[in-house]
Amino acid sequence: MSAALFDDVARPHTAAESEPEMKYLLLIYTEDDGPQGTPEEQAENMKAWFDYTGDMIAAGVHVAGDALLPTTTATSVRVRDGQRTTTDGPFAETKEVLGGYYLIDVPSLDEALAWAEKCPAALYGTIEVRPVAELPEAP
Repeated sequence: MSAALFDDVARPHTAAESEPEMKYLLLIYTEDDGPQGTPEEQAENMKAWFDYTGDMIAAGVHVAGDALLPTTTATSVRVRDGQRTTTDGPFAETKEVLGGYYLIDVPSLDEALAWAEKCPAALYGTIEVRPVAELPEAP
């Protein structure tokens, strides 16, 4: 697809602009094992996630979100010359892996970044914030 196709539909908005709300995907990257600890520390970590999700829902910005199973459960698919090939796991080896996501609907990139900063995994991983291209319906 041509990048020009996305010029108008995927441009991030700043808080100063009076544009309609836009969806952003918060991609949560953490080390493959995730945070470890005692059962009490793990329960406290899970509470932080439930509180974060609850705050998003209460603010009316939560659209969707899920944790992903480990990369050992993943299968990558490629089609070359009409032939499908599959491989176990992700293609690239990396210390941080995609562990989950949130889809949010907020007025600006600034607000999306603020939600990413509040994500519990921001303390030990990386949160990639990416605008979602909302394409026009097919004719």
